[in-house]
Amino acid sequence: MFESELLTNEVVKKIDCPGCFDHSIVSLKNDKSGRSCVMINKYMDLFAERVKNMKVFDDDVWVISFPKCGTTWCQEMVWLINNDLDYESALETNLNVRFPFLELNGVLNKFNGDSVGICENQSRPRHIKSHLPIFLLPHEMFDVNPKIIYIARNPLDVATSFFHHYTHIVGYEGTREDFVEAFLSNQVIYAPFNEHVLDFWKIRTKPNVLFLFYEDMKRKMPNVVKETMTFLGKKFSNDQINKLCEHLSIKSMRANASCNNISLVEMAQKLNGKSSNNIKFQFIRKGEIGTFKDEKFGEKISAKLDAFIKQPSLIINNFAYKF
Repeated sequence: MFESELLTNEVVKKIDCPGCFDHSIVSLKNDKSGRSCVMINKYMDLFAERVKNMKVFDDDVWVISFPKCGTTWCQEMVWLINNDLDYESALETNLNVRFPFLELNGVLNKFNGDSVGICENQSRPRHIKSHLPIFLLPHEMFDVNPKIIYIARNPLDVATSFFHHYTHIVGYEGTREDFVEAFLSNQVIYAPFNEHVLDFWKIRTKPNVLFLFYEDMKRKMPNVVKETMTFLGKKFSNDQINKLCEHLSIKSMRANASCNNISLVEMAQKLNGKSSNNIKFQFIRKGEIGTFKDEKFGEKISAKLDAFIKQPSLIINNFAYKF
């Protein structure tokens, strides 16, 4: 079903770390589209075929994104809307239980378990999170047509946030420049980034697909909430919408033990040798637009970042990131 080739170049060697190593470029056999992505061998060995053959239901709700695009934020919004603003259950039950991460145990080398089975065995309607590119998702996704909410974010902020994620959770000890170089060279897990986004952009007009932007959630949350409500067939009063927007504020999300992944961060840090009383990393970090500006990249990296967001494939498909 799949073809894979281990990546051994110097760029990817520099980002290999305890939590994420043995990167391979993966594609489907006999796939004329030419699609490929970077995954680690653990995922291919354990979950790749199971996910492709996974049963999908028409009442499933999937939130999909490249990592660090506001997925957790979007999940909380979607779950609450689809569960008629049941804040009590949302606070009592961790988001990772309410809205499990499909391939979690296949994308962190030392984090074992059966995250696919957890997703499969949820009570319906199932809520499922994934970072997988479109061609690695279940065969049935585009026949059964479950609800798909895709969230995109500008790659400059994604690269910055992903670097901090890798450093504090995955066990990366290299430089910021080496990591960003790997991101721009499409050598990090789930890459290539632009193709990941474009594949969902191309199907955004399908009635079961909602395409959102992180930047709109930050700047126009009430509008995004209303758009998501309509998509999920829900109606709430203005007061209810305002309360939900307050619940979804970055300040509230960071203080919300159900969403801020403290236990997951601590476990990952311990497994990957990054646990430290001196480092208080939060999974929900800044929640701002333009954080890449704080990194003060040199001219070489800055030029590559600029070229990355102006690739012809984006222009051809009438797509532009928001900043």
